[in-house]
Amino acid sequence: MTSRLPRRALGLAMLPVPALAQTWPTRPLRLVCPYAPGGTTDQLARAIAELLARALGQPVLVENRAGANTIIGTQAVAQSAADGQTLLMASGASMVLNPLLYRRLPYDAARDLTTLAVMVETPLVMVVPATLPVRDVADFVALARRQPVNFASVGVGNPIHLAAELFRAAAGIEMQNVVYPGSAPALTALLAGDVQVIFDVVLTALPFIRDGRLRALAVTTAARLPVLPDLPTVAETGYPGYEATTWFGVAAPRGLAPDVEARLRSALATVQTDPGFQARFGALGLVMLPPAEPQAIEAGLAREAARWGSVIHARGIVLE
Repeated sequence: MTSRLPRRALGLAMLPVPALAQTWPTRPLRLVCPYAPGGTTDQLARAIAELLARALGQPVLVENRAGANTIIGTQAVAQSAADGQTLLMASGASMVLNPLLYRRLPYDAARDLTTLAVMVETPLVMVVPATLPVRDVADFVALARRQPVNFASVGVGNPIHLAAELFRAAAGIEMQNVVYPGSAPALTALLAGDVQVIFDVVLTALPFIRDGRLRALAVTTAARLPVLPDLPTVAETGYPGYEATTWFGVAAPRGLAPDVEARLRSALATVQTDPGFQARFGALGLVMLPPAEPQAIEAGLAREAARWGSVIHARGIVLE
C-alpha cells in the first residue's frame, strides 16, 4: 500500500540506449516472484516477463520463491549479482512494510535493492455487511463511537490490516483486529456479522458488493475507481490525505551498471504502456501506473515509509 506515487510520466521507452547496453543481455533473465504460483501477483509477474522478454530480446523466466511474507524471494534477489540478470517482482510489502515491521531482516531494501518501476497499484475498499445499519462512512464512525467494532484482517502488518489501523487513527475510533487465515474466511465472517468491517482488495470484494451482500462505503485510493465510479474515496468522506493501497513493480540488486539500468527502465516503461497489459489488469480493478523518473520513485517510497512508519510505531506492531 502506498500513498500514490507521482504520476509524471516519462518517455522512457523513447530514450536513447547507451552503446554498451546494446550488447546486453546475452542470456535469459530471471524474475523472482516472492508469491506462490497461480495468484494475481504471479499472473502479473508472468505478463511482465513476457513483455520484458519481447523488449529485451531474451527470455525472462519467472521463478516463484514464496514464503515468509515475501522475505525469501526478496533476499534471494538482494544477494544476487548486480548484473541485471536477476530481477524481483517487488511490492510495497517487500520494499517498504517489511523493513518497518521486522526487527531483523536478512536484507536491507534501501541498501541492497533499487526499485526500477512501480507499475500497478492495488486499491482497497471499505466494506460492511449489508445488514449493518450504516449507509456511509459517517454512519460507521458514529456506530463505532456507540459500540465496540471489530475489523477483519488476514494477518498483522499486511495492507488490509494497516489500512484499517490508518482509518482508526484518522477517525479517532477504536476497532479490534480479528485475524483470519485468508480473504475468503474473512469475508465469510463479515457476511455472518462476526466482524463489522474489512478493508479488502477490490478484486475479491467486488462480487459480494455487486450481488448486494456487502455494502461498500469508500475506496482507499486518492481518486475514485472506474470499477466503482459512484463510490467516494475515504478522503472525500472527511479524512483528507487518507490513502491506503499496495503496489507491485520490479526491482533489482543495487549497483547496476548505469547503461544496463537505463535499458531495464526503458524496457519496463514499454511494458507499463502496453495497451494489452493495461487492459488486462485494469479490468481486474487494478490501477495501472505510468512510468516515473527514478527520483520520483524514490521520493514516493520515502513518503510511503513515513506514512506507514507512523502507524506501525504508534500501534507497536513488530514482527519477528
